[in-house]
Amino acid sequence: MSESTKLVLKTESTRKLKDQLAKYGVMTGGILVLCALLLIFFYLLYVVKPVFDSAHVEPRNTQVTLQQSYFAIGIEEQTEIAYAITNDGTVDFFNVQSGQTDNQLDSIQTSIPGNITAYSKSAPHKGLYGFINDDAQLTIIKPFFKVDFKNNTRSLTPVVQMPLGTEPLPELFDDEGYTVDKFSFAEEEGVVAVLYQLQNGSVRFARYEGEENMFTEEVEWLLEQSDLDFVEGKVEHLLISPDTSRIFILTKHELYVANSRVGSDVELLYTKNISRKNQSLTSAELLASANSLILGYKDGLLTQWFEINGDAGRDFVMVRDFKIDVPSANKAIKNIYPEFYRRTFIATNSEGEANLFHTTSEADLWQGKLPVNDVIDVSFSPRSNAFVVLSNDKISVLNVENEHPEVTWSGLWQEVWYEGYSEPDYVWQSSSASDDFESKFSLIPISFGTLKAAMYAMLFAVPIGLAAAIYTAYFMAPSVRKVVKPTVEIMEALPTVILGFLAGLWLAPIIEDKLPGVVLLIILLPVAIFLTAFAWHNIPQSVRNRMPAGWDSILLIPIVALVGYFSFEMSPFVEEWLFDGNTRLYITNELGITFDQRNSLIVGIAMGFAVIPTIFSIAEDAVFSVPKTLSSGSLALGATQWQTLVKVVLLTASPGIFSAVMMGLGRAVGETMIVLMATGNTPIMDWSIFQGMRTLSANIAVEMPESEVGSSHYRILFLAAFVLFIFTFVFNTIAEFVRQRLREKYSSL
Repeated sequence: MSESTKLVLKTESTRKLKDQLAKYGVMTGGILVLCALLLIFFYLLYVVKPVFDSAHVEPRNTQVTLQQSYFAIGIEEQTEIAYAITNDGTVDFFNVQSGQTDNQLDSIQTSIPGNITAYSKSAPHKGLYGFINDDAQLTIIKPFFKVDFKNNTRSLTPVVQMPLGTEPLPELFDDEGYTVDKFSFAEEEGVVAVLYQLQNGSVRFARYEGEENMFTEEVEWLLEQSDLDFVEGKVEHLLISPDTSRIFILTKHELYVANSRVGSDVELLYTKNISRKNQSLTSAELLASANSLILGYKDGLLTQWFEINGDAGRDFVMVRDFKIDVPSANKAIKNIYPEFYRRTFIATNSEGEANLFHTTSEADLWQGKLPVNDVIDVSFSPRSNAFVVLSNDKISVLNVENEHPEVTWSGLWQEVWYEGYSEPDYVWQSSSASDDFESKFSLIPISFGTLKAAMYAMLFAVPIGLAAAIYTAYFMAPSVRKVVKPTVEIMEALPTVILGFLAGLWLAPIIEDKLPGVVLLIILLPVAIFLTAFAWHNIPQSVRNRMPAGWDSILLIPIVALVGYFSFEMSPFVEEWLFDGNTRLYITNELGITFDQRNSLIVGIAMGFAVIPTIFSIAEDAVFSVPKTLSSGSLALGATQWQTLVKVVLLTASPGIFSAVMMGLGRAVGETMIVLMATGNTPIMDWSIFQGMRTLSANIAVEMPESEVGSSHYRILFLAAFVLFIFTFVFNTIAEFVRQRLREKYSSL
């Protein structure tokens, strides 16, 4: 075998080895990319899944036998110690950990003077308990726990505090012979409000305001009172908001809502008929934040009421209802027990059967039988991971797994009626400074914002990008194309954070100040280009021949610059002539359109500028790659350049052109920094070009650093990422499907 033959065989074997390595290398890379996508997909599902898990309630293996009667129960946040309160103010503490037999820990007797005639408890998050004696004096106590870490061991010490001092508040009234029959109270920043009923049936309101004496440092209480003469009928329930601003009085048929900010002049706001045919009212309670009132009826129906701003002004309306689902025939709601901060509550009947509801999501979370029938009181732990049940003879603790009651599939994608809103709406508002804030997790506004931002960006980018790509590939001189194409492609390397920064801080103020000039530019620029082309077409052939072929587009550069300069210079005159000197004010007042400085127009221009290079590069390659034989054959048959372009070149390049548009759309949907910096990030649903939006990607970027790991907010942000993933996957799938169909259709050209 000759040396040349050996060399040829060696070269062929080397080439074959390289081909095999390349084949399997590309295959391995593709498989790894697919695996990465699948891992992302399933990881997002793994993080999101818990928000849709149902609530689970399980009795703890501990029961405390009681030797006396109590009226209220509570439990600390670690759910290790519970306390029960007698009607004389004694507080007993019990160990309620699983498997404990020695339950009694401590008993603290409070110094409440006189004979107690009535007792009540505050909103759960306040943790206050009030007692009124036969001298109409109010005493308030608060059980709590001191935490210590001696010897690196955590220990809890039960304490009973008297937050308003050891002495009771001054007498509510001085009518001899009358005592308080029932009452409700609230304390907020040195103000104590008391809504009470005397044994003779009259209802009164008292408001204490404490002022510290600068000399003795003692708190002096100023008392204001009102007789609530507007109440008619037997009073069933008295309720007062934790901030002392509202009082609620319920009779069998009527609900009275009054403004109690001024103790001496209580203003009746609403009187509502709450009666139902043959179904009497059996229970009433305020939810967390006291914006919502829950009413329970004999047939097991529960209704939610809150104040709204309607067409006729402020009103107090019934918004939604729930139905207790219990096996027994006795469905009458005995009591309602709310959580500390969330809109979750337990409704019980006299048989010890209970339902766990959440109002915002309208979810029936759990139904079951409590360990006792004769339920006296139920109290959630501060973390809502357990609740303790008090009966006549024992205390029971139930562990709760209910991390995300406010999240349901319908709540994410359908309208929800939130507290204070005049009607159901799509709202995203995930956080607030208040612990009892009602989270709003509708994904519709931010999904809408994503599509809106992409639409305006594509409206700006597609015409410019495609037109530039077609002209560059088909008409432009090769020497000019060598400069233009790399220049446009380099634009894609610009950091989007820089584009967003310039759009938000430089472009937005300019467009706001020169808005008439922008509109004038949009109108005049096409006209100027058309007139320039018309003039160029009609000048003598000898003059046109002096311009090298494919260089005539250079003539438009000074035209565009002059038209732009003229439009912006004329902007103040147009504004004064048509808009009374203030375009923004005219748009807002005369047209009724809200104008935000960082709006969809800014996003469309800035994000369109970022998308143009993607569309241009892919579309230009597609058009330029059309075989020259096709266009030459068309021209040889007598077709003009435009006919050849439209009937041959564009049809052949249509798969690539469509891919370019869809790639640009995918880039626009996933863009983060431009929409983050160039809009007000307001999650509103409005197609107006003068208002902003919030997109899925920008929402994740803004809120993920502040979300609590494992919280509903955190997991819903991952759900937003999953939705964005699905968006891009669907767009890319459609793009590939259409591209293949176009390629099959026009491959024979």
